[in-house]
Amino acid sequence: MLLTTLRTAPTTILRTTHPFLSTSTRKMSTFQLTSYLVTPADLSAALSKNVLTKLSTAPRVIPLCASWFLPNDTRDGLSTFKASRIPHARFFDLDAVKDPASPYPHMLPSAADFAAAMGKLGIRKDDSVVVYDSRELGIFSAPRVGWTLRAFGHTNVHVLNNFRRWCEEGYPLEEGEPGEVESVEYPVPEEGLVRDRVVAFEELREVVLEQNKEGAERVQVLDARSRGRWEGSEPEPRPSLPSGHIPGSISVPVPELLDPKTKAFMPAEELRALFQKKGVDTSTPIICSCGTGVTAAVIDAALTEAGFGEENRRLYDGSWTEWAQRVKPSDNLIKKVG
Repeated sequence: MLLTTLRTAPTTILRTTHPFLSTSTRKMSTFQLTSYLVTPADLSAALSKNVLTKLSTAPRVIPLCASWFLPNDTRDGLSTFKASRIPHARFFDLDAVKDPASPYPHMLPSAADFAAAMGKLGIRKDDSVVVYDSRELGIFSAPRVGWTLRAFGHTNVHVLNNFRRWCEEGYPLEEGEPGEVESVEYPVPEEGLVRDRVVAFEELREVVLEQNKEGAERVQVLDARSRGRWEGSEPEPRPSLPSGHIPGSISVPVPELLDPKTKAFMPAEELRALFQKKGVDTSTPIICSCGTGVTAAVIDAALTEAGFGEENRRLYDGSWTEWAQRVKPSDNLIKKVG
């Protein structure tokens, strides 16, 4: 297959084997993305309908890179974004768009800070956003950013499944410094955060303490960290933080949800079988957790893809980093295997 390279400043188009459609075609109505997870072909078709003029106010499809790496990894998301990205993509920095007053790494920002970040990225309320991860990890932090947007009421959100496949299937790429994005006024969500999507430490602690007592509500906690960290046999990536797990939680490591070759989500039927094998009862409330609330959203996205409803699902924002630092030794709420 012949790959063409087009040099521009400051951005370099690496490949255009699947060129977007002509300007006249872009004036057509926006392509509708119907599922939460979208394929590279779906995204390419949707992007081809964007009207790329400053005068247009038509809703657009915006690729949003959410690359992020654990603190013990030498790579960083912004450098990955600059090295290779989907044309016209913007970069959402998980380490910057958060609650600056919290001692925990990725607690949700205020509604005002969220709106300011979206406006700076040039994203309008009626735009469809397709969040994607790094090529290396496949699926990792993009579901967290997608979940965050939905938690603040931005309904037109999707996750690309995934950027590695986008690259391998020959769709266009850019490299270098991204072009400037014109800021917009993104409205501050009137109702703020959709609270029924989040569980706080105090509530979860009470739920866990009450488990197995007569009349107590049954709640399942699904943990996305590695099996070794859940068991307490491997160290946490953050120094001085003990490993282990919330009592009664179920280990659902992220790699088990992904195809080992493509690092994309497994098909819906395989995800359903996996959750059933682990004893997950989707008719009871589910709380997704991980290290800092990032990969917990991978489980949440997998549950959506498997066809399970969202009405009984929440995410523990502080996750293990908060839990391990705040539980009292006398509560005996850090469990290890063996």
